[in-house]
Amino acid sequence: MLKVIKLNNDSQLIKQALKSNRKAQKCLYDKYAPKMLSLCAYYIKDVQQSEEVMLNGFFKVFTKLHQFSNEGSFEGWIRKIMVWESISYLRTKKELTLTNEIESFESIVDNEIELSIAVEDLQLYINELPNGSKVVFNLYVIEGYKHAEIAEMLSISIGTSKTQLSRARKALQKMISINQKKYHGTT
Repeated sequence: MLKVIKLNNDSQLIKQALKSNRKAQKCLYDKYAPKMLSLCAYYIKDVQQSEEVMLNGFFKVFTKLHQFSNEGSFEGWIRKIMVWESISYLRTKKELTLTNEIESFESIVDNEIELSIAVEDLQLYINELPNGSKVVFNLYVIEGYKHAEIAEMLSISIGTSKTQLSRARKALQKMISINQKKYHGTT
């Protein structure tokens, strides 16, 4: 007798997926793939490459599923794999360059720019950042990693992580400011 798998119960799906149940694996994939594709796209501009990285990430998810210890969320565990896959991809393509020069790092004061832009536009701006700044920005702002963790992940100094974040924020503020001037007719 075939068991019916509850689509919303991750622990049951994981148990079944560990037994190589393809339907359970497909359910997990279908549930998390859209979010993970968006996550990969934060790091990799090209949609096809983002999809490839996501698929490689899911391959790792399913081959390492036995390592998931049920501590923390399953989605968080998958996110870590996808972030690592994205960074690994950028490294292998030599698209991840981080300067080691440490500028005097000042506290970043947000200029209280009125954010009247769509999330999609903000993502376009993030995509325009150099890969090094973009990766650090995503890890810090979106994923919530601390500078020490980012430094360890990327094999850089904490100061370099802070510098890259500062550069990313300044560049984004400039892009947003230019966009607002353009649309409010002040240029």
